[in-house]
Amino acid sequence: MIPDWMNNVDLQPGHFSAGRHGKKGFIGKTIEGILGFLEEAFLSESYSKRPGLMQSLDPRVKLLSILAVVFAASMISDLKVLVAIYLLTLLITYLSKIGVGFFIKRVWLFIPIFAGIIAIPMIFNVFLPGDPLYTIIHLGAGAHLGPFSLPESIFITKQGTMAAVIFTMRVATCVSAVVLLFLTTPQQILFKSLRTVGVPKIYVLTLQMTYRYIFLLMEQVREMYIAKKARTIKSRGLIDDQKWVGGRIGYTLIRSLSMSEKVHMAMLSRGFSGEVHIMQEFKMSQRDYLAGAAAISISLVLVLISQDIIRV
Repeated sequence: MIPDWMNNVDLQPGHFSAGRHGKKGFIGKTIEGILGFLEEAFLSESYSKRPGLMQSLDPRVKLLSILAVVFAASMISDLKVLVAIYLLTLLITYLSKIGVGFFIKRVWLFIPIFAGIIAIPMIFNVFLPGDPLYTIIHLGAGAHLGPFSLPESIFITKQGTMAAVIFTMRVATCVSAVVLLFLTTPQQILFKSLRTVGVPKIYVLTLQMTYRYIFLLMEQVREMYIAKKARTIKSRGLIDDQKWVGGRIGYTLIRSLSMSEKVHMAMLSRGFSGEVHIMQEFKMSQRDYLAGAAAISISLVLVLISQDIIRV
């Protein structure tokens, strides 16, 4: 039997430091950014231990439900429906004991912003003709850009703006659903649920090994920086620091290759056959069946809306 004190989980995020006192140079700022990522990863793991709505569901149900909603949302071109789905993800986030502000920042600081940048050309009549919304410049008749002819005026179109907003909102909705899945499911359990839905074990194993050993790699980087700082008497310039970083990158690559071979041999010597097993067993409950049925029903309605079978 496992003692009770070993089952206690600290839900607070860890805090790491790479020398936060004094003036930080090129290397110090880089290491601080790496450790900030590590801290964020531990914070995400803490959310999966909270007693919320999503955390109480079977991982397989969560995975299939999120995939169904993402597939359906990717087919929707109605902005009102996309906003409704996005608000639904925020509601589920709140019921899952996750800070809504943290969740919004985590989503909108990444893929949706880049999606918005990609969608910017869509708003101009050069790429997508439409009704004028705001004229930027009048070029006159016969304008050319090299071998390409240009319209008399370059302006922002209503249709292009709406298409860009819908595209960005669709990406934000899908990313929000996926982030919610990752925040509320421990990584090893999520990987196991991937195997239960038929994902090839080679892909799951690659993800597992990457997730586990990226933390070890970051810890090695931190140790190398601390060792350098402890042996540095006089600070050097930016170019010297960049040369040191280049040398450490090569050393880290050699060390990682050596470690990968040792880890692989150690796994084989312990009977590894390509399948990673964890102690937790999946068990479906009535709540899981209801949640899965609700998610599939919503996804089906969204698909019917995208095909104009149901009008909103």
